[in-house]
Amino acid sequence: MKDFPIPLVALGPGTQSEDQSLDYLPMPKDMDTYRPPVLPEPEELAGRDAARAVLGQVLALLDRTAERGPGGQVSLTALPAADLRLVNQILGEGEASALVREEDGALEVRIQESVLAGVWRLITFRTVDGERNLIDDVIEVGPVPALLRAIAVDDVWPQGAMPHWAGPLPPNVQNAPLLVEEIRDQVAGWKPGQVSHVVNLTLLPVTPEDIGFLDHHLGTGRVLMLSRGYGNCRISNTRLPNCWRVVYYNSMDKVILNTVEVVDMPEVAMAAPEDLRDSHERLADVMNYLEGV
Repeated sequence: MKDFPIPLVALGPGTQSEDQSLDYLPMPKDMDTYRPPVLPEPEELAGRDAARAVLGQVLALLDRTAERGPGGQVSLTALPAADLRLVNQILGEGEASALVREEDGALEVRIQESVLAGVWRLITFRTVDGERNLIDDVIEVGPVPALLRAIAVDDVWPQGAMPHWAGPLPPNVQNAPLLVEEIRDQVAGWKPGQVSHVVNLTLLPVTPEDIGFLDHHLGTGRVLMLSRGYGNCRISNTRLPNCWRVVYYNSMDKVILNTVEVVDMPEVAMAAPEDLRDSHERLADVMNYLEGV
């Protein structure tokens, strides 16, 4: 019998050695989930008719919005303190928040999603002579507060104000100019309803100087949003229409995904229709308890 011409190599667990160990970037480990609100005892609900009325309006807005109807707002400015505490207790704080601030800092809107997805709290402050005053407090129901869309539109650079680079590029800037052109082309051709165009900077050969050059030419708007559903996600608008910076972090605050999205509003910032339907069911359960007391 002749020798087999191809040498046999043993394969299987333990037969292969690795010269270098793989160093994986830690992924998020903590995930926020819905926790039902701690409802007050029946005796604490006596006389809280104003709170019941507000929550009933929110439930009606959820019913309409879950079927893709328009959202709406409910004002809390005239609510008695005890009723406001009850509303705060039931709504709680969810995983998404946002901040809109004028450049001079005089006007500031703090936005906090409740434990019910798609139910947002918008509190507006105005600072005069160093003193901050509350001027508005509302609950808004919808996929995302309308103010964020409006500010993003208002932040768009006027015609001719967009920066353009002339001359030699700064040190270590390599691929950013091509990315700027790609993003501007996508912005110019964007149409309502179009699928989001995502530029994944994490997978591209870009330097820190490239990122700085890119951000300078896209501009930074006044909207800053943070979603904490799975790790952290930071969303900010640029000065180009329908263009957003979306950066994901793990639980160690390390960047795991750095993107530019050309879309009217990033999906991660919005409550989905099924989220709104779930919120309607959950608030309906709470209302049944309140009405039964």
